[in-house]
Amino acid sequence: MAKVDFKIWRGDADGGAYEDFSTDVTEGMVVLDSVHQIQAESANDLACRWNCKAGKCGSCSAEVNGHPRLMCMTRMDEVLAETPEGEPVTIQPIRAFKPVKDLVTDVSWNYEVKKKIKPFKPRQPDAEDGTWRMAQEDVDRVQEFRKCIECYLCQDVCHVLREHDLHDEFIGPRFLVYTAALEMHPLDTEDRTTELKNAHGIGYCNITKCCTKVCPEHITITDNAIIPLKERVVDKHYDPLGKVWRWVHGNEESAAEQD
Repeated sequence: MAKVDFKIWRGDADGGAYEDFSTDVTEGMVVLDSVHQIQAESANDLACRWNCKAGKCGSCSAEVNGHPRLMCMTRMDEVLAETPEGEPVTIQPIRAFKPVKDLVTDVSWNYEVKKKIKPFKPRQPDAEDGTWRMAQEDVDRVQEFRKCIECYLCQDVCHVLREHDLHDEFIGPRFLVYTAALEMHPLDTEDRTTELKNAHGIGYCNITKCCTKVCPEHITITDNAIIPLKERVVDKHYDPLGKVWRWVHGNEESAAEQD
């Protein structure tokens, strides 16, 4: 057992500051355990969002020593190993969204964004029994995206949201993943490329892969979701040969959308 010093951000949307705490850390503890222990010992009113404590609900996202992480999956021995000797462990709320209280942030914006994305629109069944036939490789392609636990760590590290606050113009990597899951689904017939280009702001993403690096589910966000979506937008809206092809085949509306 060792006594560990912490600096935890306390405050709300109007502002706040770090407060100093100290608690015993034992073998096997994760950051969330330490926060709960501090709640019990020193700060009964410390606000912290959590639910499953198994890395599957995405609730306990925070920044530990400046790194966006799930507190329930971040072991204290790893944190202490990276913390300079004599320095406290710092815990603060994710910075891409406004704080509600202490470590709790208002992530309701994400739910409003999801409503703006065109929903799944399946093609007609192609089998006599009223079901569909799909190639396994097509199914496998979108399965990765279904692992998202909506922890919003990818949103937190995205510079477009975190540094530039363009929440009205960009949906963020989490919802580019969600759009990719729909666009690449073998049964889906909807076209979302125009919305990706205009309303959803995919052009803001400069594929730095910071979102991929922080994903606790190890979804290859940039390479498997965002870049293929960018390619679809380019094919439809910026490829001159594609525009000519649409005109030749009578798809004037799609060709006009490019302008």
